[in-house]
Amino acid sequence: MSTINPPKALLFDVFGTLVDWRTTVTHTLSTQAALALNSPSASVPTSVRLFASTISWPDFAQQWHDTYKTFTSSQSTTSLSRSKHPFKTTDQHHHDSLLHLLHTHSLTGLWSADQLLAIAQIWHFIDPWPDTSAALHDLSKSFILCTLSNTNVSSLRDLAHHADLPFSRLLSSEHFGAYKPSPLVYNGAAEHLGLRNEQCALVSAQLGDLRAARACGFQTVYIERMDEEDWSVEEVREARREGWVDMWIEMEDVRGSAAGGLAEVRGRFKTGASGYVGGRGWGDSIKG
Repeated sequence: MSTINPPKALLFDVFGTLVDWRTTVTHTLSTQAALALNSPSASVPTSVRLFASTISWPDFAQQWHDTYKTFTSSQSTTSLSRSKHPFKTTDQHHHDSLLHLLHTHSLTGLWSADQLLAIAQIWHFIDPWPDTSAALHDLSKSFILCTLSNTNVSSLRDLAHHADLPFSRLLSSEHFGAYKPSPLVYNGAAEHLGLRNEQCALVSAQLGDLRAARACGFQTVYIERMDEEDWSVEEVREARREGWVDMWIEMEDVRGSAAGGLAEVRGRFKTGASGYVGGRGWGDSIKG
């Protein structure tokens, strides 16, 4: 990747890369549990109260997100658009998996059906990492900014509004009837932006996502985020040695502040040196 002649479009993974799902989801679960347990009008069974008072909500949040990764990975091996089964959105999965996890942890009855629907929607309103919004606004002056996420379009629209993420396009696996790391998603995204694959760069905190994008001809930008990488330490080291990641933002470059992460990407690209080139496709426009 050349920072003098950078890609035309930056496409972004969202959960973990741009937004801090772990903090927001854990806070929501623990807060809603406390409200349910302390509500004078709630009829929470005694056994559920006992289990709810001892459960680790950070662990529960991690398990919930793990089901999302397992679900999308299992669905990426074939083209769902050609499957006999209808495409299941991540919204549907988040609700179904929440019900399953509550049952597994003997917590069924902690929340009403309406409350469960509301809690499952928290994935639409995740807070961004401190470095995300301002850096994206700067990058938008020089690049097409587009999501390329496994979450569905309605969630992306809400996330963009909630976290002030200035995307010109919202592209989701939902558009392509398949989930990353299926090549259908990466190839389809470039096509609908009106760009060649090599004119696109994927920005992600997941090396598996980047490896699949690289196999499709994308350029790659890796941002290390705390606890977001699924690969082992040795696998990460091997990827670094192999050199197929074009831009690698290390944890010390992130620092959990507005000065790291995407701000470091912005600095390395020397924002403003590259002109904006518009693309056409049927990805949802923020203003659409």
